[in-house]
Amino acid sequence: ARHFCFVAYLTFKVKSVHLTTSFIFGSCRSVREFEKLNRIGEGTYGIVYRARDTKSDEIVALKKVRMDKEKDGIPISSLREITLLLRLRHPNIVELKEVVVGSQLESLFLVMSYCEQDLASLLENMQTPFSEAQVKCIVLQLLRGLEYLHHNFIIHRDLKVSNLLMTDKGCVKIADFGLARMYGIPQQPMTPRVVTLWYRAPELLLGTKTQTTALDMWAVGCILAELLAHKPLLPGTSEIQQVDLIVQLLGTPNENIWPVRLLFVPHSTASHLD
Repeated sequence: ARHFCFVAYLTFKVKSVHLTTSFIFGSCRSVREFEKLNRIGEGTYGIVYRARDTKSDEIVALKKVRMDKEKDGIPISSLREITLLLRLRHPNIVELKEVVVGSQLESLFLVMSYCEQDLASLLENMQTPFSEAQVKCIVLQLLRGLEYLHHNFIIHRDLKVSNLLMTDKGCVKIADFGLARMYGIPQQPMTPRVVTLWYRAPELLLGTKTQTTALDMWAVGCILAELLAHKPLLPGTSEIQQVDLIVQLLGTPNENIWPVRLLFVPHSTASHLD
């Protein structure tokens, strides 16, 4: 059974308002009960280790929440990730097993199911591309996980090959929920500066603040093409170039495929859609 009865009073800053919130995580164990074996990754929101649970002897992924620049407590991105992952249980979504703490409250770790590799590393080290059958299997699992997220009104907003993990048995799991958000009616405005550039949907590049599941589906298409071609589909180096690459591939949007009311074009990119 999963236990989350540890009470932590976390103070964080949201839109210049300081809030103190009580989170009940359970009987929180100490990180000292885990043996760090090696460092396997580092992202915007934390460092990830391969570790061994000394009580169960299970190999897990131990994600240290990055708080070195947070004067107001745990980053809101990490709180969102914890909140979402505690709700989610699906074979194709990485599992948050428990939250553990270091010697101080400010040191927080997420204990997650361990996957041997991610698709980005696989693509980089493979001598030959995936077969079509392998790509079909990978994308099918991705879509199953994504269907579960969307059914629960969650947009991932950062799908890319490096955020897709794979076990040694070929099970694909969606990971890294630091940018994920709930959506619904009424739709709330959200920042367009999400999703790694190469996988960013055109509506985000054009400044929309209303986000839907279409953002994730665009990223899935980019991932599918990357798996088949063994290289990124749209490797732009700036937002302007990214728009250009999309237009070169798919053509200039017109009112038939993109109504004028949706064609909000920021000043910086307007000239590229003339």
